[in-house]
Amino acid sequence: MNEQPQITILVVEDHPMTRAGLELFLDAYPDLRLLRQVSSGEEALEFCEQIQPDVVLMDMKLAGMDGVATTMAIKHRWPRVQVVALSSFQDRDVVERAVQAGAISYLLKTATAHELIYAIRAAHAGRSVLSQEATDALVRSVRKLSGWGDLTEREWEVITLLAEGLTNAQIAERLTVSLATAKFHVGGVLSKLGVSNRAEAVTLFWQHQLVGQTGPLEGHPSQTDHPNVSH
Repeated sequence: MNEQPQITILVVEDHPMTRAGLELFLDAYPDLRLLRQVSSGEEALEFCEQIQPDVVLMDMKLAGMDGVATTMAIKHRWPRVQVVALSSFQDRDVVERAVQAGAISYLLKTATAHELIYAIRAAHAGRSVLSQEATDALVRSVRKLSGWGDLTEREWEVITLLAEGLTNAQIAERLTVSLATAKFHVGGVLSKLGVSNRAEAVTLFWQHQLVGQTGPLEGHPSQTDHPNVSH
């Protein structure tokens, strides 16, 4: 029997007690594998030079290179690495800067253990999970984006397929168009959304979808079901 592939994780957190708690916590889930814990943004970049994890759990408040700057650097150099921002801040400016830097999810450190696990698995699948504070902040950000209203019906199909993780060739096959046409439509989506790559477009797509929801995410556990993971 083949073993279930593990989601590899890097933790960037400068509080020893929180790091210790996360290590014990993550070790309890067989589909998750903690590669390393580091205490600074600089150490995170050094590690990613050698090994790119699937998901980075990123503390926003770090001495020196902060979480926002580190997230931006990681997403610029390794766009396939997903970053889940963790913070004690409810400041909307921090939320917006984290998401603009490329974080796919934003959770407060008071999030439950189950919520964090859900966010890690969702990030690995290319889906966003946001605290209510983050969602509120993104309502303002998304409303500022004029690009969504400019997308054609075909471009909406393309961004949806990008969010499913399809390649240009797979998009062409799904839409029954040539590869060149698929590439043309992908380029149009990126241009209208004001982003430079597919990962950024997909992040914006999931943020847009989340902001439009009125209830909890499907499969998302209640905040009262489990103890929180803060230490």
